Amino acid sequence: MKNKKKITITIIAILLLLVIYKQVNNNNEIRTIKNEKELYKLYNTKGERDLSLIERLLTLPFSILTEHTYYTSSYNTWGSVDYETDSVLPKQIITNDTETTKKDYSETNIQVEGVDEADILKTDGDYIYSISENKVIITNVKDSTNPKIEKTIYNDNNIPTDLLLYKNKLVIISTKINNNNNNNNRRYYYSYYDNKNTIVEVYDIKDKTNPKRLKKFELEEPYYTTRCINGKLYIFSKGYLREDNKKILIDYKEDNKTKKINTNNIYYLKDNFKNHQTLIAELDLNNIKDIKLSSYLIDISNAYISKDNIYLLKQEYENEKISIKSIFGWKGVFGLIDIIDDNSYESQTKIYKFNINSKKGITYQTNTKIEGKTINQYSLDELDGNIRIALETEDGTRIAILDKNLKLLGETEKLEEEEKMYASRFIGNKAYLVTYKNTDPLFVIDLSNPKNPKVLGELKIPGYSTYLHPYDETHLIGIGMDTKEVVNRDSNGKVTSSWTTITGMKMCLFDVSDITNPKEIDKTTIGDSRTVSAILTNPKALLFSKEKELLAIPVNNYKEDFSVKNTDTYEEEIENFTSKNDYTSEGYFVYHIDLKGFKLKGIINHEKNTNSEYYYYYTSKLLRGLYIDDNLYTVSEKEIKVNKLEDLKEIGKLKIKKGEE
Repeated sequence: MKNKKKITITIIAILLLLVIYKQVNNNNEIRTIKNEKELYKLYNTKGERDLSLIERLLTLPFSILTEHTYYTSSYNTWGSVDYETDSVLPKQIITNDTETTKKDYSETNIQVEGVDEADILKTDGDYIYSISENKVIITNVKDSTNPKIEKTIYNDNNIPTDLLLYKNKLVIISTKINNNNNNNNRRYYYSYYDNKNTIVEVYDIKDKTNPKRLKKFELEEPYYTTRCINGKLYIFSKGYLREDNKKILIDYKEDNKTKKINTNNIYYLKDNFKNHQTLIAELDLNNIKDIKLSSYLIDISNAYISKDNIYLLKQEYENEKISIKSIFGWKGVFGLIDIIDDNSYESQTKIYKFNINSKKGITYQTNTKIEGKTINQYSLDELDGNIRIALETEDGTRIAILDKNLKLLGETEKLEEEEKMYASRFIGNKAYLVTYKNTDPLFVIDLSNPKNPKVLGELKIPGYSTYLHPYDETHLIGIGMDTKEVVNRDSNGKVTSSWTTITGMKMCLFDVSDITNPKEIDKTTIGDSRTVSAILTNPKALLFSKEKELLAIPVNNYKEDFSVKNTDTYEEEIENFTSKNDYTSEGYFVYHIDLKGFKLKGIINHEKNTNSEYYYYYTSKLLRGLYIDDNLYTVSEKEIKVNKLEDLKEIGKLKIKKGEE
């Protein structure tokens, strides 16, 4: 009888494990939509399914073993938003191969070499392509002393957002606002709740005076980001599914034709959100044909793209993990029920991995979930097929390394509990982290052993960096905010309270040649507590060349003081501050940089102009800077200035008038 009971229990246990294994694998398996009715049915689930008590108990053993959680509630975020070896550093020399010019010119500051990113300014050495309100301006700069507008491309009342240049093709990515607002200044006046479609246009620009449109398509979701790899264009947009008369809208437009996404190209995962979608459009710029469009019923809040893979991330909040100790503690089964109904949450990141194949296109691979959250695309990096990721939790910041199947290989200890992560950067087998509360610890981490990453060095200085950029293989540039600590004491000298306040922007140069003992070589403070820069949230605003000993950034000064509390998300705080406050001055700060540190060469101003002859929006909106040979070009929406790099002497200027052709 005892043997029969043992056999019965064993069989039940095996069957239970098989059910759990099947459920977990089904959750990871990608599925396609059979028809539009199924899509509507999935949409009406209104998000992830709340598991029943029985289902939670069935998945409990697997949760204990793998530390997965049993209930998820998604946190919706809206975004606009690689180095391969130790010897590889990011380059800002052109890779677009637009013409056979021998000029030396800068390119957009990108994260992964060979993976181009769209921006608001591009150049091929002879021409500058820039966004000016609702237009794209092609400027002839062959004669640096006399820049002139070659052609203006109007965008059918849509708002140009990004540009991408590949050989003799110009890609314009715009936002279409679906509302009833007739205000002409549409770039600045539209509701957050308006539907925003993504419009992509590809122009042949061999003849700069007569660009010819080769392709146009429109996606029914807001624009998120784009990449170009070896001439293959990838456009990402994401948002909520849209319903009309009990049908889900799966239309898109291509070359003035309305089409529908093939339901075989609409994918979902079991128990995943079904009322969001991320659209991925693929187009070969070398051989322009119809786009390949896929829809994934997932929401994303971050994206990292290498030459071979795409990682789409979603930040979520989940109930705390169930531990063996809490199950078998004195509460017993009643304690288990309390745990299941607990309302405490922790941050989690869902990672979806896709493979990029030159012939097959983009194919889904796998997904996983990991504790913590990322802050931007620089939180991730791929090396030797492994993905390294910097993650912030309430217990501290750490780096985790996952293999090609997204299985955990190793992770560091959690650093600096109760401090927020402000910056991260991966360079070969090293990683650099910045956390902050009252001081700015810069951590140096050795990743040479993926199964045992180690923190080897730490440097504490006032303030914090929001962006880290490699100067060379043993030196690092940090750009962020300078702070000072304010301490209150009682009459007996006892500290009663303390806080930090921003005193200005700062740039630091670090020596990390001894990874166990990083040092600050030099620091320069910019402005005061009213000073911010686009570089704080957008690395594309940086112009850097080690060979030219050049570093330049746009800087704005505002009427009000700027502050970031430890509880703030600094990107959102900066964006909210800059959108609500008028700045009093604007300039492009140009520095000489070498291993001794920073030296300000000068400031190029694009002043405000209320002259009605020029733009109706009264600020100059300085956008970017670039160099061509020995000249520096600063570009705003209403003018372009040309200065010599050596002494910043102005040698040319172009005013962009309203309605300029």
